[in-house]
Amino acid sequence: MSVNGNWSCTMDTPMGERKLSLTLAANGSELTGTISNGSAETPIHDGHIDGDKAIWKTNITSPMPMTLEFTVTAAGDELTGSVKLGAFGIAPLQGTRT
Repeated sequence: MSVNGNWSCTMDTPMGERKLSLTLAANGSELTGTISNGSAETPIHDGHIDGDKAIWKTNITSPMPMTLEFTVTAAGDELTGSVKLGAFGIAPLQGTRT
């Protein structure tokens, strides 16, 4: 699995569909990158590769402050997984490499 690169993604949240862009770079088991929602770019933290999964967190301030926890799997140019939305449940995520 290679998550390296740029991704265009969609999350299905309780507030509706949210689009975001990811830039991810794996170096061994370490994962770094950024997330953008079109108006703000946020670095990821605690990123790592665990088997065939990429796992990381990011902190957001809008629509309210919370930590989002991502767990995804890349297969070719497709990305699938989920995002834990703080106390608001889990949102499915899917994306394609750009």
